[in-house]
Amino acid sequence: MRDAKGVKQETIAQLTTMSGAQISRIENGKRRATRSFVEIVDDHLEASGSLINLWEDLNKDGHPVPIWFDWPQIEADAAILLCYEHSVIPGLAQTPAYALAILRGNKEASDVRIERQAILTRDDSKAPPALLLLIDEQVLTRLVGTPETMREQLEHLIAISSLPNVTVQVVLGSGEHDGNMGAFVVATMEDRSEVAYIETAVRGITTDNPAELSILARTLIDLRSRALTQEMSSELIRKVIQEKWT
Repeated sequence: MRDAKGVKQETIAQLTTMSGAQISRIENGKRRATRSFVEIVDDHLEASGSLINLWEDLNKDGHPVPIWFDWPQIEADAAILLCYEHSVIPGLAQTPAYALAILRGNKEASDVRIERQAILTRDDSKAPPALLLLIDEQVLTRLVGTPETMREQLEHLIAISSLPNVTVQVVLGSGEHDGNMGAFVVATMEDRSEVAYIETAVRGITTDNPAELSILARTLIDLRSRALTQEMSSELIRKVIQEKWT
């Protein structure tokens, strides 16, 4: 439709504050478009809502886009990543040994997970994302692999928190809160649109549904109110290393 209208890819990129490469990935089916992107393009191409209707058909309940299809690219393109984990160390902060244990010895999958962490220290034309890791305190004492694996992992967690773009906060308490429903990540893109990855008992899904994002925003506020500061979190992690994993 864009070609038929004589609209250049660069024009769409300017309208959506995305790069030409990002537009190309969307058009080639290698990246899922957000609703806000589709609305802008539909309006500019005078598509009378046809692109929006198509997007809605592709995103109906029961036909979720699989997380493996687009989340790594969303993660890499994000300006901000807000992550909550209640059972394991988040993937972007895992050590190779911890990741290998979590993935039950799948070296290929473990290597891919570790490679994704490169976005946190990249020094190319795109700045690394600001990353907030909210981690339930029980994750610190749950054995994954060996005690040595855990000690190395928690030491790495302290080290990664020293990066200027990374904040690590431990969420205290075993009481009831919305975070008990599952882990999630909210990605804010350069155009300020948001996409979330939500883990369920069946699968991980991506969503940019406003109602669902609103729920996650409220959950994040609640979790941060229960979390230690970064300095206090590092102190607690050091204490757990000494008392539990040394």
